[in-house]
Amino acid sequence: TLFDCYTGFKWIADVIRKNEGKLNYIGGGEESYGFLREDFIRDKSSVSACCMFAELAAWAADKGLSIYQLLQQIFLEYGLYKEQGVSVVRKGKSGAEEIEAMMKNFRENPLKTLAGSPVVEVLDYAKLQGIWLDKNEVFSLDMPTTSNVLQYKTSDGTKVSIRPSGTEPKIKFYIGVRGKAASKEDLPSAEQACLEKIAVIRQELGI
Repeated sequence: TLFDCYTGFKWIADVIRKNEGKLNYIGGGEESYGFLREDFIRDKSSVSACCMFAELAAWAADKGLSIYQLLQQIFLEYGLYKEQGVSVVRKGKSGAEEIEAMMKNFRENPLKTLAGSPVVEVLDYAKLQGIWLDKNEVFSLDMPTTSNVLQYKTSDGTKVSIRPSGTEPKIKFYIGVRGKAASKEDLPSAEQACLEKIAVIRQELGI
């Protein structure tokens, strides 16, 4: 079972606590690359992550593979994914007002397409509400609390999340796209296509 949660390991720990005795914890991580492998620690654990990576490297080497070659196999089987985070700084009182206006505009005028792919799902974590645009059907989000985050998902698997920073004068955009490659030889061109798609999305968002 995959659980989405907010940024911060306290939220991963909250999911662990709520599912103790029900599910076996496998692992959890966040966009800043922190990772938690074991459930006896309730915060990011670089020690266990390094141990797991060392075991992974040994397993791959035993099969005559490098870590990168193993990653290529994963890309070929499950798809190639590229992500990019963009922070837009707006300082002072006027900047805070501009960020608030940007969030309001994204809520009231949701994006219809991203890089040519139709937006099919909009998630508003401030309302704990989502909508399937093709069905015009509203549904609830099962989260422990509200958060000023918007997320757009498209039919081709693109995902864009938008939120104002809680500690700095900036609004953050997280862009994730996916591509496909039929062979290892196709991976470089597939990766370049993903990067170009991200560039198009940034242009559409004005960032």
